[in-house]
Amino acid sequence: MLATNEFFARTPSHATPLELTWQWFLRVVATISLGLGILYWIRLIGFYEGAQWRFDLMPVHWQVASVALAVLFPFAASGLWMLASWGPVIWFLCAAIEVGMYLGFPTLFGFHLEILIAHAVVAVAYCTLRVIFFLKSRKEAD
Repeated sequence: MLATNEFFARTPSHATPLELTWQWFLRVVATISLGLGILYWIRLIGFYEGAQWRFDLMPVHWQVASVALAVLFPFAASGLWMLASWGPVIWFLCAAIEVGMYLGFPTLFGFHLEILIAHAVVAVAYCTLRVIFFLKSRKEAD
């Protein structure tokens, strides 16, 4: 079993503010992804009352999307939380599925502008941080 000091030693004490920002950003996105995964699971198990909120009552297109996202969002959340390189890839897959659902097929899934904006904000923030890391490493190499 890890001692408390060993557990917290995973994040170096000499981490730069940029690295800490990166870690916090990924963990916030992980928390949101876990919440979205739980919402999809709530939809699948029929915990929430309402039309089409139970798997057996859903149209096929919602069944496919709900099952995929109920599995992928928690998987993305675990990768993001662990700061693994595959975490953002799985999150991007989830975001692409939801963007495809709400933007590509609004007659089937509805149009949820808030979800589209949230995914765009996260993607822009991710790309911005990656560009800053790239420029920093390039500057350090010179």
